[in-house]
Amino acid sequence: MILENISSNKAFNGWHKQYTHPSKLLHCTMRFAIYLPPQATPENKVPVLYWLSGLTCNDENFMQKAGALKIAAELGIAIVVPDTSPRGDDVPDDKAYDLGMGAGFYVNATEAPWNTHYQMYDYVLYELPKLIEEHFPVNSVRAISGHSMGGHGALVLALRNPNVYRSASAFSPICDPLHCPWGIKAMRAYLGKNTDNWSQYNASELIKNSGSTLPILVDQGDNDPFLSTQLNPETFINAAKNKNYPLTFNMQHGFDHSYYFISSFIEEHLRFHAVYLKS
Repeated sequence: MILENISSNKAFNGWHKQYTHPSKLLHCTMRFAIYLPPQATPENKVPVLYWLSGLTCNDENFMQKAGALKIAAELGIAIVVPDTSPRGDDVPDDKAYDLGMGAGFYVNATEAPWNTHYQMYDYVLYELPKLIEEHFPVNSVRAISGHSMGGHGALVLALRNPNVYRSASAFSPICDPLHCPWGIKAMRAYLGKNTDNWSQYNASELIKNSGSTLPILVDQGDNDPFLSTQLNPETFINAAKNKNYPLTFNMQHGFDHSYYFISSFIEEHLRFHAVYLKS
């Protein structure tokens, strides 16, 4: 597998780098970003936080806007940010922003024309970490986090794979995609009309049957324009309460859906993950 380094920037005595690589799973060239803190050396491999971004985003949004690198450098945590979908001239797309390129929803598509390329669940779970652990001074200790569509992906991946991740967190996640316009549109396109197949990508359903106690932290702004129409956190909260799941949920007054919100609380999330990544 060939990695091509397309940018390198020193930050807080660590390095932010972007790479492209041919993906066997997605059948296209993918791009990701990695931040390696100054502690990362071949003799001292560091744990990794995987960040999944939201609709229309790519690897650059979080790395440039979240303000996470200073704290990651202090804590000795690498951060890896994949793109939000496959991209390329041969990759199916849709004219709308909430389907197709930039909107992979971190599922394994089963329906044509999406199923050839849109295997983002397996990419994040298998292919990308294998690549990262082979080529960079990191270990196999992982946490996962994300925003909006990426928050949905982070919760789903963590709840389905509690032995892979030490902790999970999310900002403004899509908590119940079976019952919101974004989720219904994407799930129907990628997974077909049988809604039984959608539940495996619904955090509110997954937590009901979870046998794990993986630590989960969620922050949500109460001034988020998508709160009542798309995100439905109360469904996730109620399911966690009924299960006695150890969820920490914070409703943050006055905050919206933007990276102003994420940057305000990213330090708390990184310190939350550090407790479990370093234990």
